[in-house]
Amino acid sequence: MRSGIRRTTAAATAGLLLLTGALPQASAQPSSSTPATARPNSVPPDLPPGTQPPNDDGKPDVKYERTNKGCVESDTKSELIETKPWGQVQLNLDQAHRFATGKGIKIAVIDTGVDPRNPRFAGRVEAGGEYVDNSKNANGTDDCDGHGTEVAGVAAAARTEGDFVGAAPGATILAIRQTSDRYEFKGDAANPDKRSSAGKVGTLAMAIVRAANKDAKVINISLTNCGPPKGFSADDQKLQAAIKYAVDVKNVVIVTAAGNLSEQGTGCAKQNDNLDPTNVNSVSSPAWFANDVLSVGSIAQSGAVSSFSVWGPWVSIAAPGEEIISVDPKGTGLTNANVTAQGVQDIKGTSFASPYVAGIVALVRERFPELTARQVMERVKATALHPGNVSGRDNKTGAGMINPVAALTAVLPAEAKGFKAPQPKELNTAVTPPQGLDWPPIIVALSGIGIGGALLMLTLLVRNSLNRKRGKPA
Repeated sequence: MRSGIRRTTAAATAGLLLLTGALPQASAQPSSSTPATARPNSVPPDLPPGTQPPNDDGKPDVKYERTNKGCVESDTKSELIETKPWGQVQLNLDQAHRFATGKGIKIAVIDTGVDPRNPRFAGRVEAGGEYVDNSKNANGTDDCDGHGTEVAGVAAAARTEGDFVGAAPGATILAIRQTSDRYEFKGDAANPDKRSSAGKVGTLAMAIVRAANKDAKVINISLTNCGPPKGFSADDQKLQAAIKYAVDVKNVVIVTAAGNLSEQGTGCAKQNDNLDPTNVNSVSSPAWFANDVLSVGSIAQSGAVSSFSVWGPWVSIAAPGEEIISVDPKGTGLTNANVTAQGVQDIKGTSFASPYVAGIVALVRERFPELTARQVMERVKATALHPGNVSGRDNKTGAGMINPVAALTAVLPAEAKGFKAPQPKELNTAVTPPQGLDWPPIIVALSGIGIGGALLMLTLLVRNSLNRKRGKPA
Protein backbone atom coordinates (compact mmCIF):
# COMPACT_ATOMS: atom_id res chain seq x y z
CA MET A 1 0.00 0.00 0.00
CA ARG A 2 1.31 3.42 -0.89
CA SER A 3 1.55 6.53 1.24
CA GLY A 4 -1.26 8.63 2.67
CA ILE A 5 -4.43 9.53 0.83
CA ARG A 6 -4.86 12.94 -0.76
CA ARG A 7 -8.11 14.79 -0.26
CA THR A 8 -9.90 15.12 -3.55
CA THR A 9 -13.46 16.24 -4.09
CA ALA A 10 -16.27 16.15 -6.55
CA ALA A 11 -18.63 19.08 -5.99
CA ALA A 12 -22.21 18.10 -5.23
CA THR A 13 -25.00 19.44 -3.07
CA ALA A 14 -27.28 16.46 -2.52
CA GLY A 15 -27.28 14.00 0.32
CA LEU A 16 -27.91 11.38 -2.34
CA LEU A 17 -24.15 11.08 -2.82
CA LEU A 18 -23.57 10.04 0.77
CA LEU A 19 -26.82 8.38 1.64
CA THR A 20 -28.74 5.69 -0.10
CA GLY A 21 -31.00 7.56 -2.52
CA ALA A 22 -34.55 7.65 -1.20
CA LEU A 23 -37.53 7.01 -3.43
CA PRO A 24 -40.78 8.85 -2.66
CA GLN A 25 -43.27 6.87 -0.63
CA ALA A 26 -46.11 5.45 -2.68
CA SER A 27 -49.62 5.83 -1.29
CA ALA A 28 -50.84 2.89 0.73
CA GLN A 29 -53.18 0.78 -1.37
CA PRO A 30 -53.23 -2.75 0.05
CA SER A 31 -53.43 -5.17 -2.83
CA SER A 32 -52.37 -8.51 -1.41
CA SER A 33 -54.77 -11.36 -0.82
CA THR A 34 -52.87 -12.17 2.39
CA PRO A 35 -54.26 -10.33 5.46
CA ALA A 36 -51.76 -7.94 7.05
CA THR A 37 -52.25 -9.65 10.42
CA ALA A 38 -51.17 -13.01 8.99
CA ARG A 39 -47.47 -12.19 8.93
CA PRO A 40 -44.91 -10.01 10.77
CA ASN A 41 -44.33 -6.54 9.37
CA SER A 42 -40.76 -7.46 8.40
CA VAL A 43 -42.06 -9.80 5.69
CA PRO A 44 -43.73 -8.55 2.48
CA PRO A 45 -46.99 -10.14 1.32
CA ASP A 46 -46.86 -13.02 -1.12
CA LEU A 47 -47.13 -12.10 -4.78
CA PRO A 48 -50.56 -13.23 -6.04
CA PRO A 49 -50.22 -16.07 -8.57
CA GLY A 50 -50.21 -14.92 -12.17
CA THR A 51 -49.12 -11.34 -11.40
CA GLN A 52 -47.30 -9.98 -14.44
CA PRO A 53 -44.30 -7.60 -14.33
CA PRO A 54 -44.96 -4.01 -15.39
CA ASN A 55 -44.63 -3.02 -19.02
CA ASP A 56 -41.59 -0.89 -19.75
CA ASP A 57 -41.91 2.05 -22.11
CA GLY A 58 -38.40 3.29 -21.29
CA LYS A 59 -39.34 6.86 -20.42
CA PRO A 60 -40.30 8.96 -17.38
CA ASP A 61 -43.85 8.58 -16.08
CA VAL A 62 -44.15 12.38 -15.62
CA LYS A 63 -42.44 15.44 -17.08
CA TYR A 64 -39.66 16.38 -14.67
CA GLU A 65 -38.08 19.84 -14.63
CA ARG A 66 -34.51 20.80 -13.73
CA THR A 67 -34.13 22.54 -10.39
CA ASN A 68 -31.68 25.32 -9.63
CA LYS A 69 -29.21 22.86 -8.13
CA GLY A 70 -26.09 22.69 -10.22
CA CYS A 71 -24.76 19.45 -11.60
CA VAL A 72 -21.74 17.80 -10.05
CA GLU A 73 -18.37 19.25 -11.06
CA SER A 74 -14.85 17.91 -10.71
CA ASP A 75 -12.45 19.45 -8.25
CA THR A 76 -9.82 16.70 -8.25
CA LYS A 77 -7.56 18.30 -10.88
CA SER A 78 -6.82 14.72 -11.99
CA GLU A 79 -4.63 14.15 -8.94
CA LEU A 80 -3.77 10.54 -8.19
CA ILE A 81 -4.95 8.98 -4.93
CA GLU A 82 -2.00 6.81 -4.06
CA THR A 83 -3.50 4.70 -1.27
CA LYS A 84 -5.13 1.44 -2.23
CA PRO A 85 -8.70 1.39 -0.86
CA TRP A 86 -8.91 -0.66 2.35
CA GLY A 87 -12.01 -2.40 1.07
CA GLN A 88 -10.13 -3.57 -2.00
CA VAL A 89 -7.40 -4.97 0.28
CA GLN A 90 -9.88 -6.51 2.72
CA LEU A 91 -11.70 -8.30 -0.09
CA ASN A 92 -8.42 -9.43 -1.66
CA LEU A 93 -9.62 -8.40 -5.12
CA ASP A 94 -6.16 -8.78 -6.67
CA GLN A 95 -6.25 -12.48 -5.83
CA ALA A 96 -9.89 -12.82 -6.90
CA HIS A 97 -9.08 -11.35 -10.33
CA ARG A 98 -6.79 -14.30 -11.01
CA PHE A 99 -9.97 -16.38 -11.34
CA ALA A 100 -12.36 -13.92 -13.05
CA THR A 101 -12.71 -10.24 -13.98
CA GLY A 102 -16.37 -10.16 -14.99
CA LYS A 103 -15.61 -10.41 -18.70
CA GLY A 104 -18.74 -11.07 -20.71
CA ILE A 105 -21.04 -10.16 -17.79
CA LYS A 106 -23.31 -7.13 -17.94
CA ILE A 107 -23.98 -5.22 -14.70
CA ALA A 108 -26.98 -2.88 -14.83
CA VAL A 109 -26.55 0.17 -12.60
CA ILE A 110 -30.01 1.60 -11.88
CA ASP A 111 -29.17 4.94 -10.32
CA THR A 112 -28.60 8.59 -11.30
CA GLY A 113 -26.97 7.58 -14.58
CA VAL A 114 -23.37 6.71 -15.42
CA ASP A 115 -21.03 9.18 -17.14
CA PRO A 116 -18.91 7.05 -19.50
CA ARG A 117 -16.07 9.53 -19.99
CA ASN A 118 -13.77 8.39 -17.20
CA PRO A 119 -10.95 6.39 -18.82
CA ARG A 120 -11.38 3.62 -16.24
CA PHE A 121 -14.62 2.67 -17.96
CA ALA A 122 -12.75 2.28 -21.27
CA GLY A 123 -15.79 2.12 -23.52
CA ARG A 124 -17.59 -0.45 -21.36
CA VAL A 125 -20.64 1.74 -20.53
CA GLU A 126 -23.76 0.90 -22.52
CA ALA A 127 -26.76 3.24 -22.66
CA GLY A 128 -29.64 1.43 -21.00
CA GLY A 129 -32.57 3.68 -20.32
CA GLU A 130 -33.87 7.00 -19.03
CA TYR A 131 -36.65 7.67 -16.49
CA VAL A 132 -35.72 11.24 -15.53
CA ASP A 133 -35.00 13.43 -18.56
CA ASN A 134 -37.71 13.72 -21.21
CA SER A 135 -35.21 14.84 -23.87
CA LYS A 136 -35.17 12.77 -27.04
CA ASN A 137 -31.50 11.82 -26.76
CA ALA A 138 -31.44 11.06 -23.02
CA ASN A 139 -30.36 7.45 -22.49
CA GLY A 140 -28.91 7.00 -19.00
CA THR A 141 -25.36 8.19 -19.73
CA ASP A 142 -25.80 11.67 -18.25
CA ASP A 143 -25.17 11.81 -14.50
CA CYS A 144 -25.95 15.23 -13.06
CA ASP A 145 -25.69 13.94 -9.46
CA GLY A 146 -22.50 11.88 -9.73
CA HIS A 147 -23.82 9.11 -7.49
CA GLY A 148 -24.42 6.52 -10.19
CA THR A 149 -20.98 7.05 -11.72
CA GLU A 150 -19.27 6.56 -8.36
CA VAL A 151 -21.33 3.42 -7.77
CA ALA A 152 -20.36 2.08 -11.20
CA GLY A 153 -16.70 2.79 -10.43
CA VAL A 154 -16.77 0.63 -7.30
CA ALA A 155 -18.47 -2.15 -9.25
CA ALA A 156 -16.48 -2.21 -12.47
CA ALA A 157 -13.76 0.40 -12.95
CA ALA A 158 -10.61 -0.93 -14.62
CA ARG A 159 -7.12 -0.36 -13.25
CA THR A 160 -5.11 2.35 -15.00
CA GLU A 161 -2.51 4.34 -13.08
CA GLY A 162 -2.38 3.76 -9.33
CA ASP A 163 -3.74 0.85 -7.33
CA PHE A 164 -7.49 1.44 -7.49
CA VAL A 165 -9.62 -1.12 -9.33
CA GLY A 166 -13.31 -1.99 -9.30
CA ALA A 167 -14.65 -5.34 -8.19
CA ALA A 168 -15.29 -6.54 -11.77
CA PRO A 169 -12.97 -4.57 -14.07
CA GLY A 170 -13.87 -6.64 -17.13
CA ALA A 171 -17.65 -6.32 -16.88
CA THR A 172 -19.90 -4.19 -19.09
CA ILE A 173 -21.97 -1.48 -17.37
CA LEU A 174 -25.59 -0.97 -18.43
CA ALA A 175 -26.44 2.61 -17.41
CA ILE A 176 -30.08 3.32 -16.47
CA ARG A 177 -31.02 6.67 -14.95
CA GLN A 178 -34.02 6.24 -12.69
CA THR A 179 -33.59 8.96 -10.06
CA SER A 180 -32.00 12.39 -9.59
CA ASP A 181 -31.95 15.06 -6.92
CA ARG A 182 -31.58 17.73 -9.62
CA TYR A 183 -35.07 17.23 -11.06
CA GLU A 184 -38.54 17.76 -9.65
CA PHE A 185 -42.19 17.37 -10.59
CA LYS A 186 -44.53 20.11 -9.40
CA GLY A 187 -47.66 18.20 -10.26
CA ASP A 188 -50.36 18.91 -12.83
CA ALA A 189 -54.04 18.35 -13.39
CA ALA A 190 -53.47 14.80 -14.61
CA ASN A 191 -51.10 13.85 -11.80
CA PRO A 192 -51.06 15.87 -8.54
CA ASP A 193 -48.30 13.65 -7.12
CA LYS A 194 -45.65 16.30 -6.41
CA ARG A 195 -42.06 15.05 -6.17
CA SER A 196 -39.11 17.03 -4.86
CA SER A 197 -36.76 14.69 -6.72
CA ALA A 198 -37.06 12.33 -9.66
CA GLY A 199 -37.77 8.70 -8.98
CA LYS A 200 -40.70 6.50 -8.04
CA VAL A 201 -41.14 2.89 -6.97
CA GLY A 202 -43.16 2.23 -10.12
CA THR A 203 -40.42 3.39 -12.47
CA LEU A 204 -37.84 1.43 -10.47
CA ALA A 205 -39.90 -1.66 -11.23
CA MET A 206 -39.92 -0.77 -14.93
CA ALA A 207 -36.15 -0.17 -14.88
CA ILE A 208 -35.59 -3.64 -13.44
CA VAL A 209 -37.65 -5.20 -16.22
CA ARG A 210 -35.73 -3.15 -18.78
CA ALA A 211 -32.36 -4.22 -17.40
CA ALA A 212 -33.41 -7.87 -17.39
CA ASN A 213 -34.65 -7.65 -20.97
CA LYS A 214 -31.36 -6.07 -22.03
CA ASP A 215 -29.47 -9.17 -20.91
CA ALA A 216 -28.01 -7.88 -17.66
CA LYS A 217 -26.84 -10.79 -15.50
CA VAL A 218 -26.44 -8.60 -12.41
CA ILE A 219 -28.50 -5.56 -11.38
CA ASN A 220 -27.21 -3.10 -8.77
CA ILE A 221 -29.77 -0.89 -7.01
CA SER A 222 -28.13 1.60 -4.63
CA LEU A 223 -31.50 3.22 -3.89
CA THR A 224 -34.01 2.58 -1.13
CA ASN A 225 -37.59 3.49 -0.31
CA CYS A 226 -37.47 3.57 3.48
CA GLY A 227 -40.10 4.38 6.03
CA PRO A 228 -42.24 2.96 8.83
CA PRO A 229 -44.22 -0.21 8.04
CA LYS A 230 -47.18 0.68 5.87
CA GLY A 231 -49.76 -0.77 3.57
CA PHE A 232 -48.52 -2.62 0.50
CA SER A 233 -49.14 -0.30 -2.45
CA ALA A 234 -49.82 -1.06 -6.10
CA ASP A 235 -46.31 0.21 -6.92
CA ASP A 236 -44.83 -2.08 -4.26
CA GLN A 237 -46.50 -5.02 -5.95
CA LYS A 238 -45.14 -3.90 -9.34
CA LEU A 239 -41.66 -3.84 -7.83
CA GLN A 240 -42.12 -7.29 -6.33
CA ALA A 241 -43.37 -8.67 -9.67
CA ALA A 242 -40.45 -7.07 -11.53
CA ILE A 243 -37.93 -8.62 -9.14
CA LYS A 244 -39.54 -12.07 -9.49
CA TYR A 245 -39.49 -11.72 -13.27
CA ALA A 246 -35.84 -10.73 -13.35
CA VAL A 247 -34.69 -13.53 -11.02
CA ASP A 248 -36.86 -16.46 -12.05
CA VAL A 249 -37.58 -15.74 -15.72
CA LYS A 250 -34.48 -13.84 -16.90
CA ASN A 251 -31.98 -15.42 -14.47
CA VAL A 252 -30.66 -12.14 -13.05
CA VAL A 253 -29.06 -11.58 -9.63
CA ILE A 254 -30.35 -8.39 -8.01
CA VAL A 255 -28.08 -6.68 -5.47
CA THR A 256 -29.46 -3.79 -3.44
CA ALA A 257 -28.39 -1.51 -0.60
CA ALA A 258 -29.79 -2.34 2.83
CA GLY A 259 -30.45 1.34 3.53
CA ASN A 260 -28.95 4.10 5.66
CA LEU A 261 -30.06 5.78 8.87
CA SER A 262 -30.85 9.45 8.48
CA GLU A 263 -32.97 12.00 10.26
CA GLN A 264 -33.00 14.38 7.29
CA GLY A 265 -35.65 12.46 5.34
CA THR A 266 -33.20 10.85 2.90
CA GLY A 267 -32.98 7.51 4.66
CA CYS A 268 -34.50 5.40 7.43
CA ALA A 269 -35.50 7.47 10.46
CA LYS A 270 -35.30 4.63 13.01
CA GLN A 271 -32.96 1.70 13.49
CA ASN A 272 -34.42 -1.80 13.67
CA ASP A 273 -33.01 -2.46 17.13
CA ASN A 274 -36.18 -4.13 18.41
CA LEU A 275 -35.89 -7.15 20.66
CA ASP A 276 -38.34 -8.81 18.28
CA PRO A 277 -36.72 -8.54 14.82
CA THR A 278 -39.96 -9.49 13.09
CA ASN A 279 -41.64 -6.33 14.42
CA VAL A 280 -39.49 -3.67 12.77
CA ASN A 281 -39.46 0.12 13.09
CA SER A 282 -38.44 0.76 9.47
CA VAL A 283 -38.94 -1.11 6.23
CA SER A 284 -36.27 -0.68 3.54
CA SER A 285 -37.32 -1.59 0.01
CA PRO A 286 -36.36 -3.30 -2.29
CA ALA A 287 -34.07 -4.83 0.38
CA TRP A 288 -36.98 -6.39 2.29
CA PHE A 289 -37.76 -8.74 -0.61
CA ALA A 290 -35.10 -10.90 1.03
CA ASN A 291 -35.98 -14.17 -0.69
CA ASP A 292 -35.30 -12.69 -4.12
CA VAL A 293 -32.46 -10.15 -3.70
CA LEU A 294 -29.06 -9.80 -2.07
CA SER A 295 -29.46 -6.98 0.45
CA VAL A 296 -26.10 -5.49 1.47
CA GLY A 297 -25.15 -3.92 4.80
CA SER A 298 -22.03 -1.83 5.39
CA ILE A 299 -18.84 -2.71 7.29
CA ALA A 300 -16.27 -0.18 8.57
CA GLN A 301 -12.50 -0.61 8.35
CA SER A 302 -12.46 -1.62 12.02
CA GLY A 303 -14.60 -4.62 11.16
CA ALA A 304 -17.62 -3.23 12.99
CA VAL A 305 -21.00 -2.71 11.36
CA SER A 306 -21.26 0.88 10.10
CA SER A 307 -23.28 3.11 12.41
CA PHE A 308 -25.54 4.18 9.53
CA SER A 309 -26.23 0.67 8.16
CA VAL A 310 -29.88 -0.32 8.67
CA TRP A 311 -30.45 -3.67 10.34
CA GLY A 312 -33.20 -6.10 9.49
CA PRO A 313 -33.97 -9.79 9.07
CA TRP A 314 -33.80 -9.19 5.33
CA VAL A 315 -30.07 -8.27 5.31
CA SER A 316 -28.27 -10.90 3.19
CA ILE A 317 -24.59 -10.02 3.34
CA ALA A 318 -22.14 -7.18 4.06
CA ALA A 319 -19.27 -5.38 2.34
CA PRO A 320 -17.04 -2.31 2.89
CA GLY A 321 -19.13 0.86 2.82
CA GLU A 322 -16.90 3.53 4.37
CA GLU A 323 -13.84 5.51 3.25
CA ILE A 324 -14.73 4.71 -0.36
CA ILE A 325 -12.52 5.60 -3.32
CA SER A 326 -14.08 5.63 -6.78
CA VAL A 327 -13.88 7.34 -10.13
CA ASP A 328 -14.35 11.09 -10.34
CA PRO A 329 -17.88 11.53 -11.78
CA LYS A 330 -16.85 14.46 -13.98
CA GLY A 331 -13.09 14.08 -14.26
CA THR A 332 -10.50 11.61 -15.38
CA GLY A 333 -9.11 10.78 -11.95
CA LEU A 334 -10.38 9.40 -8.67
CA THR A 335 -12.23 10.86 -5.71
CA ASN A 336 -12.63 9.94 -2.06
CA ALA A 337 -14.99 12.72 -0.97
CA ASN A 338 -17.95 14.81 -2.07
CA VAL A 339 -18.76 18.46 -1.48
CA THR A 340 -22.27 18.74 -0.06
CA ALA A 341 -24.29 21.42 1.67
CA GLN A 342 -22.73 20.15 4.90
CA GLY A 343 -19.19 20.50 3.55
CA VAL A 344 -16.61 18.03 2.31
CA GLN A 345 -17.53 14.52 3.43
CA ASP A 346 -16.12 11.06 2.86
CA ILE A 347 -17.93 8.83 0.41
CA LYS A 348 -19.83 6.23 2.41
CA GLY A 349 -23.10 4.36 2.61
CA THR A 350 -24.69 1.04 1.88
CA SER A 351 -24.97 2.55 -1.61
CA PHE A 352 -21.27 1.73 -2.03
CA ALA A 353 -21.24 -1.59 -0.19
CA SER A 354 -23.81 -2.83 -2.71
CA PRO A 355 -21.68 -2.38 -5.88
CA TYR A 356 -18.79 -4.26 -4.25
CA VAL A 357 -21.13 -7.24 -3.97
CA ALA A 358 -22.59 -6.68 -7.44
CA GLY A 359 -19.09 -6.76 -8.95
CA ILE A 360 -18.16 -9.92 -7.04
CA VAL A 361 -21.40 -11.56 -8.19
CA ALA A 362 -20.32 -10.74 -11.77
CA LEU A 363 -17.04 -12.59 -11.11
CA VAL A 364 -18.96 -15.63 -9.85
CA ARG A 365 -21.26 -15.55 -12.87
CA GLU A 366 -18.28 -15.53 -15.21
CA ARG A 367 -16.55 -18.41 -13.42
CA PHE A 368 -19.68 -20.52 -12.93
CA PRO A 369 -21.90 -19.77 -15.95
CA GLU A 370 -24.00 -22.89 -15.33
CA LEU A 371 -25.29 -21.65 -11.97
CA THR A 372 -28.72 -20.07 -11.80
CA ALA A 373 -29.26 -16.67 -10.22
CA ARG A 374 -30.53 -18.27 -7.02
CA GLN A 375 -27.57 -20.66 -6.87
CA VAL A 376 -25.19 -17.72 -7.24
CA MET A 377 -26.93 -15.94 -4.38
CA GLU A 378 -26.62 -19.02 -2.18
CA ARG A 379 -22.94 -19.50 -3.12
CA VAL A 380 -22.09 -15.93 -2.14
CA LYS A 381 -23.84 -16.29 1.21
CA ALA A 382 -22.49 -19.78 1.91
CA THR A 383 -18.87 -18.65 1.44
CA ALA A 384 -19.12 -15.39 3.41
CA LEU A 385 -17.20 -14.75 6.64
CA HIS A 386 -20.05 -15.62 8.97
CA PRO A 387 -20.80 -13.86 12.27
CA GLY A 388 -19.65 -15.75 15.34
CA ASN A 389 -22.91 -17.26 16.53
CA VAL A 390 -24.75 -20.55 16.32
CA SER A 391 -26.87 -19.67 13.29
CA GLY A 392 -24.03 -18.20 11.22
CA ARG A 393 -25.97 -15.02 10.47
CA ASP A 394 -27.47 -11.97 12.16
CA ASN A 395 -29.71 -9.04 11.33
CA LYS A 396 -26.83 -6.58 10.92
CA THR A 397 -24.61 -8.30 8.37
CA GLY A 398 -26.74 -11.25 7.26
CA ALA A 399 -24.42 -14.13 6.34
CA GLY A 400 -21.43 -11.88 7.06
CA MET A 401 -18.68 -10.16 5.06
CA ILE A 402 -18.52 -11.29 1.46
CA ASN A 403 -15.44 -13.40 0.66
CA PRO A 404 -14.61 -13.16 -3.07
CA VAL A 405 -11.84 -15.76 -3.28
CA ALA A 406 -13.92 -18.33 -1.40
CA ALA A 407 -16.94 -17.54 -3.59
CA LEU A 408 -14.79 -18.23 -6.66
CA THR A 409 -13.02 -21.37 -5.44
CA ALA A 410 -15.09 -23.22 -2.84
CA VAL A 411 -16.56 -26.63 -3.66
CA LEU A 412 -20.15 -26.70 -2.46
CA PRO A 413 -21.86 -30.11 -2.25
CA ALA A 414 -25.25 -28.45 -2.72
CA GLU A 415 -24.27 -27.55 -6.30
CA ALA A 416 -23.46 -31.14 -7.28
CA LYS A 417 -25.85 -32.81 -9.70
CA GLY A 418 -28.33 -35.00 -7.91
CA PHE A 419 -27.36 -33.69 -4.49
CA LYS A 420 -30.00 -34.25 -1.84
CA ALA A 421 -29.75 -32.55 1.49
CA PRO A 422 -29.76 -35.03 4.38
CA GLN A 423 -33.09 -35.28 6.12
CA PRO A 424 -32.92 -34.17 9.74
CA LYS A 425 -33.56 -36.93 12.28
CA GLU A 426 -35.58 -36.39 15.40
CA LEU A 427 -33.57 -37.04 18.55
CA ASN A 428 -35.10 -38.22 21.82
CA THR A 429 -33.86 -35.69 24.33
CA ALA A 430 -36.26 -36.63 27.18
CA VAL A 431 -34.53 -36.74 30.57
CA THR A 432 -37.35 -38.44 32.54
CA PRO A 433 -37.57 -42.28 32.72
CA PRO A 434 -40.28 -44.02 30.71
CA GLN A 435 -43.63 -44.68 32.35
CA GLY A 436 -43.87 -48.07 34.22
CA LEU A 437 -41.26 -50.80 34.75
CA ASP A 438 -40.37 -53.82 32.59
CA TRP A 439 -40.73 -56.50 35.30
CA PRO A 440 -39.65 -59.78 33.57
CA PRO A 441 -35.99 -58.85 33.16
CA ILE A 442 -35.98 -57.37 36.68
CA ILE A 443 -37.28 -60.64 38.16
CA VAL A 444 -34.69 -62.67 36.21
CA ALA A 445 -31.91 -60.37 37.43
CA LEU A 446 -33.05 -60.55 41.08
CA SER A 447 -33.40 -64.35 40.90
CA GLY A 448 -29.88 -64.66 39.56
CA ILE A 449 -28.59 -62.50 42.39
CA GLY A 450 -30.46 -64.60 44.95
CA ILE A 451 -29.19 -67.94 43.59
CA GLY A 452 -25.65 -66.62 43.39
CA GLY A 453 -25.85 -65.43 46.99
CA ALA A 454 -27.15 -68.82 48.18
CA LEU A 455 -24.38 -70.70 46.43
CA LEU A 456 -21.82 -68.40 47.96
CA MET A 457 -23.19 -69.00 51.46
CA LEU A 458 -23.21 -72.77 50.89
CA THR A 459 -19.61 -72.69 49.71
CA LEU A 460 -18.54 -70.76 52.79
CA LEU A 461 -20.42 -73.14 55.10
CA VAL A 462 -18.77 -76.25 53.60
CA ARG A 463 -15.35 -74.64 53.76
CA ASN A 464 -15.71 -73.70 57.43
CA SER A 465 -16.93 -77.21 58.29
CA LEU A 466 -13.92 -78.85 56.64
CA ASN A 467 -11.54 -76.49 58.41
CA ARG A 468 -12.98 -77.38 61.81
CA LYS A 469 -12.61 -81.10 61.14
CA ARG A 470 -8.98 -80.75 60.12
CA GLY A 471 -8.22 -78.78 63.22
CA LYS A 472 -9.21 -81.57 65.84
CA PRO A 473 -6.43 -83.64 67.63
CA ALA A 474 -5.92 -87.34 66.53
